[in-house]
Amino acid sequence: MAATNNENVIEETPQETWSGLENTSDAVLVDVRTKAEWSFIGIPDLSALGKQVILQEWRQYPDMSVNEGFVANILDQFGGSAPSKIYFLCRSGVRSLEAAHVVNEALSAQGQSAVCVNVLEGFEGDLNSERHRGETNGWKSRGLAWGQS
Repeated sequence: MAATNNENVIEETPQETWSGLENTSDAVLVDVRTKAEWSFIGIPDLSALGKQVILQEWRQYPDMSVNEGFVANILDQFGGSAPSKIYFLCRSGVRSLEAAHVVNEALSAQGQSAVCVNVLEGFEGDLNSERHRGETNGWKSRGLAWGQS
């Protein structure tokens, strides 16, 4: 297993992520949450940027085991050539950081590199004083585009 180049894994806020997706033509956003989260909570809407979110579970509901096909499925999306920047998003920023490191390591093993970005705060953000998400910080509460099915 190749050593991970940790300089290629960084973190940015949701607003920085939106700007990066807007200003970097080949940048992509990978939402690593579960199918249930996409259906019931919503997903980022990148249509104003002419892009679509890549939906790929990192950990699978209900046991939250690692999706063994995650890396292969993500790399297949790139058609053999990694984009310059890959943003990873989950509920609060924990699973997406794991996914960013794993993809970075896989790219390094193939002799490729991309800046892998963990989206701080995630889609729903931190719990507030009433133990609710989506009100304190995160993609949704920052007013970035999103929708539900």
